[in-house]
Amino acid sequence: MKFPWLKTALEQEGPFLSLYIDTTRTDENAATEITNRWQHLREKVTQEGAPKSLLDSIEDSILRPSSIGGDHGRAIIAAGDEILIDRVLPAPPREDAGAYGDTPLLLPLLQLTPHAIRQLLIEVDRAGADLHLRAATDPSIDNTTEALGEDATVEGGHDELHKTTKSGASRHGWRGDNFEARVEDSWERNAEAVAEQVNKLVLKHDPHMVILTGDVRAQSLLKDNLRQEVTSRIFEVPGGTRGQSMQRDSFLEALAETTQKFSDDRQNDLAEQYRESQARDGASVGGASEISASLDRGQVEELLFVIGHEPDNIEELLLKAITTDAGVSALDDGHVDLLDGVGALLRWRDDATPSNALGSMGNDRRRIDAVDPTRDDVSPREAEEAAIRSN
Repeated sequence: MKFPWLKTALEQEGPFLSLYIDTTRTDENAATEITNRWQHLREKVTQEGAPKSLLDSIEDSILRPSSIGGDHGRAIIAAGDEILIDRVLPAPPREDAGAYGDTPLLLPLLQLTPHAIRQLLIEVDRAGADLHLRAATDPSIDNTTEALGEDATVEGGHDELHKTTKSGASRHGWRGDNFEARVEDSWERNAEAVAEQVNKLVLKHDPHMVILTGDVRAQSLLKDNLRQEVTSRIFEVPGGTRGQSMQRDSFLEALAETTQKFSDDRQNDLAEQYRESQARDGASVGGASEISASLDRGQVEELLFVIGHEPDNIEELLLKAITTDAGVSALDDGHVDLLDGVGALLRWRDDATPSNALGSMGNDRRRIDAVDPTRDDVSPREAEEAAIRSN
């Protein structure tokens, strides 16, 4: 996952103020809890030298109630008296964190990449659709949960929508067949209008997932008019209704399940790509020191790390990755074992690249020592030969 907006911020001169805080407001005590957590962070970074004027301006932003629902957090990175990054996080950080120093704190932000999933939600009926860009699921999109403005609603403009009465009898006698043909035509024209807008929005915002819900017949007509690059991203989630989906617990549960599966599949794909590369001694490497050397050479295409198992120099590795235009992806525990908790897919491999053989063995030092030609332990055979030579 690339972070060009983060690289731009890192190009500024420090010192940097970094703040990560859980800003979830799901109960009546949330405001007090956020205030207390903020005061704790503020005291910490004040002791490290953060200027009072900058903290005052940030405090107003953090403590002000937002329209974001559900679990979420905030990430703020500032330098001098300028706020460089102010992002809604797709989930609360693993723990509140703050720092003031020569380089920004990046780990709390990049640990959330499994949640960084852009979604275009389409609630469709036979008259049109409501569209929602679920931007809060991705820290690379600014601030709001919906950034579509006037593009958020599409009305097809064709209003012959109902074929029959509730009893099933035609309302138009012998003219019924002609009327029902006009109804079908209205549905199709409305679907075409929605599809035209959806095609444009997908091209513009590049969502990872296009979530489709609503009237089943309208969904079918819409899919018939979407471009292939849109249909390949569609995930149908039942239980939604135009204008009401996000207020229904059953729909939200189904959406969360679909999103989690997408995240798991994406992580599994990265893990499998890394394992396959390691098995054939391909363009990948594992281990903190080996990856640091590869980052210095500009070799790394994607830096991988296992959440909760990061090496001591993870902040250095993340900084190098972002500033060399490498992608960064965090993996939940259980997807893959990585030496020192980190691995890298490389842009190229040459004779100076460390061997991949060790990187595929996870953190099992016994396995690594068993094949490491530079280990300090002497094998029984080598010990025997050394004893013979000494006699």
